[in-house]
Amino acid sequence: QVQLVESGGGLVEPGGSLRLSCTTPAIWIRNYMGWYRQAPRKARELVATISNRNGTAYEDSVKGRFTISRDNAKNTVYLQMNSLSPEDTAVYYCNKVPPQSQFWGQGTQVTVSS
Repeated sequence: QVQLVESGGGLVEPGGSLRLSCTTPAIWIRNYMGWYRQAPRKARELVATISNRNGTAYEDSVKGRFTISRDNAKNTVYLQMNSLSPEDTAVYYCNKVPPQSQFWGQGTQVTVSS
């Protein structure tokens, strides 16, 4: 059974950093993967992607602050988030790109507040 497990979220002050981790099934790790987020009362949005050739792309509001990467040996996709602002507050999820709707994990809550 496919299971995605996100971790690493928490409460951080504006300007702070967090690194999120997503453990994927071994058969998925080399796929086109992405980090998504859903803020309260907003639709889920794609914020960062990493292709099967490790090319990366970012939503405009996170460019220069977030970095997506992966470790194939650990079946893990990461999202390094720097210079966090309250607008980054959301539940963060990983999934394929495009997402497989039946395999959303529980997500990890990121709250940026002073």
